[in-house]
Amino acid sequence: MVVAIEKKPTNKLETVMNDFELFAKNFVEIQNNDGERQKFTLNEAQLDIENLLKYNKFLVVPKSRQAGITTYMLAKALHLACTVPNQNILIVSYLGASAKSLFDKLKDMNSTLPRKKYPNAFPKVKRENRSELFFENGSRITSTTAGDKDIGRGITIDFCLLSELAFYNDIDRQLLSVIQSLAKGKHSRLIIESTAKGMNSFHELCMNADKGKSRFKMYFIPFYHRLYLKQWKTEMDEAEAWFKSTNSGTRMSPKDFEEDEKILHEKGCAIRSLMWRRFKLLDMELEEFHQEYPSNLYEAFVASGNGLFKQSKVLERMEHIIEPLKRDEVEEEIPQSLYRFIGRGLEIYHLPKRGKRYYSGIDVAAGVGGDDSTLSMLNDDGQEVLAFFSNKVSPHEFAEIINTIGRYYNYSFLCVERNSYGSVVLQQLREVHEYMNLYKMKSFDERGRKKLKLGFLTTESSKKIAISNFRQNFETGMINIECKTLLEQMTIFVEKDGKLGNKRGEKNKDDLVISMMLANVAMGEGKWYV
Repeated sequence: MVVAIEKKPTNKLETVMNDFELFAKNFVEIQNNDGERQKFTLNEAQLDIENLLKYNKFLVVPKSRQAGITTYMLAKALHLACTVPNQNILIVSYLGASAKSLFDKLKDMNSTLPRKKYPNAFPKVKRENRSELFFENGSRITSTTAGDKDIGRGITIDFCLLSELAFYNDIDRQLLSVIQSLAKGKHSRLIIESTAKGMNSFHELCMNADKGKSRFKMYFIPFYHRLYLKQWKTEMDEAEAWFKSTNSGTRMSPKDFEEDEKILHEKGCAIRSLMWRRFKLLDMELEEFHQEYPSNLYEAFVASGNGLFKQSKVLERMEHIIEPLKRDEVEEEIPQSLYRFIGRGLEIYHLPKRGKRYYSGIDVAAGVGGDDSTLSMLNDDGQEVLAFFSNKVSPHEFAEIINTIGRYYNYSFLCVERNSYGSVVLQQLREVHEYMNLYKMKSFDERGRKKLKLGFLTTESSKKIAISNFRQNFETGMINIECKTLLEQMTIFVEKDGKLGNKRGEKNKDDLVISMMLANVAMGEGKWYV
């Protein structure tokens, strides 16, 4: 790394200048939670992020309470400006007030650098105003807000912090603009830190990063992160004293764990953190706790939304789902025409058993990208055994897949939504594949005569009733869901202005919710036509 100095300092000083952790600890002053000035010693989360940034150009951090991530990023920007010449550093906020607050904090850090003691180590400030720090080594730090214009257009950015990205007006456009403006050099970094704000493009970015499907590396800080054992020590001491006072003077041990506490402990949650969690739950609902102190990425985003399904139930189920059967586990079992879909939209959790009845719900899409065609299947105990979802199969091909799956699962009773492309699938199933075990919906003609028509007609009224029944069965444990993608869709399924559906967003889907709703309709019908 090139060190911005007028003449070579002592080896010890050079070592400190070239190491951000040492630079912060020796030279940067911050204000702690008690309003006292202190040298900036990196906490455990900040150290983790420092190590990640050594090898990753792109980083996203869903914001956590009092973890000091923004403080770390500001100090990191200052260190880069002081030690590498001609760096263009950009700090972006979503509001003018927050931009001012961040930049004031950075300028305060800069003012504490010991320039008098080490006059040759730190570049002097050549220009300073409310939105810019320009140093004599050619490096500059600029503060701006994410307005309607593209961020970084016409400039090359070496280091960029996007603060509270989830609240930007046009996340996708602004992010693309910054990425295109980012320098290709070894020092260039793009860091995003933001509070969750429902299911928007920031949610999509984090989920993709979490699954390894993004250039961004994600770092999530759960409420039980080791940094909080120190940071919340006073309240944790109080929580431990409370627990002992209600448990004959003994500290919590594994024999005291409830089911969700066992899972948290297995994930690394210390017993002190579990006592603190139980203490906090004296005065707040579990979903409120998730909102303030998430333990995983799903809780962070679910809590910031307003899903129709009880979110604590959905999250709890996510912790217990089983993995779909692997290709080698089903190769000799399933029809060969289905084998190519394993791992590509077909998830089998349980193979068919002799004498069991199976109920399938089917939602049909065009098969040209966009919405998925989906099939969800329950057995007669309410256990999910199979899920299929793909946006690349035509209605005619989907009818063949349904026919094969249905016959393989003991001639499953099928409830197909007949709206739109569903009518094509119903026609294919009955007339081409001669599939007879199909749901029929009662209706009345103009003369008041009762008629039965193949398929489920989704209207505002019928959808509300069917979703309500699905919700009740799920939340009371009458059905057991295994499909993670379905559970994810259930976290963003809402009622807005009297209408049910997924939260708006290009990739926010609800197709599996609909097919599982229809599987519930099929199971509750009590009919069997073969």
